[in-house]
Amino acid sequence: MKYRRIRDLREDADLTQKQVAEILHCSQQVYSNYELGQRDIPTAVLIRLAKYYNTSTDYILGLTDIKHI
Repeated sequence: MKYRRIRDLREDADLTQKQVAEILHCSQQVYSNYELGQRDIPTAVLIRLAKYYNTSTDYILGLTDIKHI
């Protein structure tokens, strides 16, 4: 799963896909596609997710295992 970490971050925050989609101003289906790796996450969305979860884009992308910045 390409973007497993965004699912893990969402679940750790006790959020639904729909709630995160609303935060990102996209549909639940689009967000689901991000989690499943069926759609690449645009840079602006990646940055928004990192800021929301107080983590780095590198963590979300799997380039580091350091979760919090």
